[in-house]
Amino acid sequence: MAEVVLFHHVQGLTSGVVAFADELRAAGHTVHTPDLFEGRTFDSLEDGMAYVRQVGFGEVGARGVRAAEELPREVVHAGFSLGVGPAQELAQTRGGVRGALLMHACLPVSEFGAAWPAGVPVQVHAMEDDPFFAEDAEAARALAAEASDAELFLYPGDRHLFADSSLPSYDPDGAKLLTRRAVEFLSSLDGGGSDPR
Repeated sequence: MAEVVLFHHVQGLTSGVVAFADELRAAGHTVHTPDLFEGRTFDSLEDGMAYVRQVGFGEVGARGVRAAEELPREVVHAGFSLGVGPAQELAQTRGGVRGALLMHACLPVSEFGAAWPAGVPVQVHAMEDDPFFAEDAEAARALAAEASDAELFLYPGDRHLFADSSLPSYDPDGAKLLTRRAVEFLSSLDGGGSDPR
C-alpha cells in the first residue's frame, strides 16, 4: 500500500479534503494532510486567494515542502488545485518519490526542472470546461504526452473543486470516478520510486 501526502486547495483543509483522504485510507493507504493555512478555512475561492496573497504564494509552497521534510521520501505527492504546487514541486525535485496525483490543476514541468522525472508515474484530473483549469490544460496535455507514465483524465463539466464533498462545486459522479482512479493508481504502485538524486 502507498503512503500519500495530500495538499489542500485554496479554501483550506476542509472536511471534504479530509473525506477524500479518508477514502484513500479506507482502501488501505496511509495519507498525511498537512495544513498549510494553520487551521484557517475559507467559504469562497476569493477569500482563500486573499489569504494566499497576504501570506505569499512562495510561503504557502514552502510550508508544503517543509511539511514533507518530516515524512519518508518514498511517498506519493498529491494536491487539490493550489496544493498541486507543492505536490508537483516535490514530485519533480525530491528523489525516491513513488508518484503524483494532480487534481484540478497542473503546472508546466519547466517550473521545477527540465523534464518530468523518469520512473515517477503521474495522473492529472480536472473537468474539461473548468475555467480555472483552462490555463493549465496545455501543461497537463504536454505532461501526459512527454512523461513515460502519465495519464490525463478530463471529466465532463465546468466545476473546479468537484472532488471536495464539503463545497457547492462538488460533483458526486465525477468525484466517485476520480476517487476510484486514484485508488487504482495507488494500488498499482509496487514500491518502486524514482532514481535517488
